[in-house]
Amino acid sequence: MTTADAINLIRKGVNTARPQNWADLGCGPGTFTEALSTLLPAHSQVTPVDKQIQKLPNFIKADFEKDELDLSGLDGILMANSLNYVRDKQTLVKKLEHYFAVGPNFLIIEYDTSRSNHWVPYPILDQLNALFNNLGHNAITKLAERPSIYNRANIYAAIIQKIQTKKNS
Repeated sequence: MTTADAINLIRKGVNTARPQNWADLGCGPGTFTEALSTLLPAHSQVTPVDKQIQKLPNFIKADFEKDELDLSGLDGILMANSLNYVRDKQTLVKKLEHYFAVGPNFLIIEYDTSRSNHWVPYPILDQLNALFNNLGHNAITKLAERPSIYNRANIYAAIIQKIQTKKNS
């Protein structure tokens, strides 16, 4: 996938009104890190995280599922084809919620499949809405999709937020 393809997938899920602080968990070589960095306004920061060393600015070598991450005050977490490698997704999402400055804001890119394979060991398609709804995330929006070169499945992007509602006094 090219950076332009990645930009087109996530464009609708990126707020460009103010500088922001994001993490890209399971960043790989950085295609989506670059796409997100391109879309965010000046003075924003994207911290790429991966188990394998990558040559990217602000890179953190860590296993985002098992390690405590040196992250805080995040406006968003990008997970491009990485959530499908996590068996216990609920525990991970609860852990990640603590890294946000305000309400959690996840930008998820995944394959549109419910069949496990080498590249998608724990598919999320059938669980995405239930997983995040059960954790109180009340705004789940599919942003875009495009054909994938793998397994005849599409790849899609979704933004998942926990919108705080004001209580009447």
